[in-house]
Amino acid sequence: MPELFTSLYQQFLSTTVLEWIATITGFLCVYLAARQNILNWPISIISVSIYAYLFYQNKLYGDAVLQIYFLSTAVYGWYYWQSADSSDTKPVQKLTKRHMLLTTVVILLLGTVLGALLRRFTDSDVPYIDGLCTSMSFVAQFLMTRKILQNWLIWVLVDIVYIPLYMHKDLVLTAILYVAFTIIAWNGYRAWRHTYKKERNQLA
Repeated sequence: MPELFTSLYQQFLSTTVLEWIATITGFLCVYLAARQNILNWPISIISVSIYAYLFYQNKLYGDAVLQIYFLSTAVYGWYYWQSADSSDTKPVQKLTKRHMLLTTVVILLLGTVLGALLRRFTDSDVPYIDGLCTSMSFVAQFLMTRKILQNWLIWVLVDIVYIPLYMHKDLVLTAILYVAFTIIAWNGYRAWRHTYKKERNQLA
């Protein structure tokens, strides 16, 4: 056990400046998203741009491509959250059980396809885990841009899976960040659920 903590401490000390910036901005954007603060999107642009480079360097190719997708959804989410009507924020929506089942099927199919592609065309040592995490993140991020409540439940699951994956890649600071992300995502779900119920009661 002491050797494990020594190893973690050494990895922590070797964390690059880029990973520190990506981690701090990543934490801020998720925290602000949970609070439905539109500033999460411009801060997200900084974080995902840096992580795209870091993940590519660590052969997490699915995650690297995912960051490019996050970059586009950050621009879209920034626009969507402040558009359409005279209010500053969009109401929280909720998927039906049927749509949740469909979403789960899409995640599994996409994750399998991505994993197979990563195994076939890259030197990744974790192709299917990388593919599944990429798939879950892809769907969760889209649901977040549309202010769908269940996006947070998907984030809770994928964040838990990411923790040992980043430890495996010696991205210790990022792994610690994802512990925080898991907690924030759960609290984000609770906060958005409260908002959803409040908005439904106002319409009743």
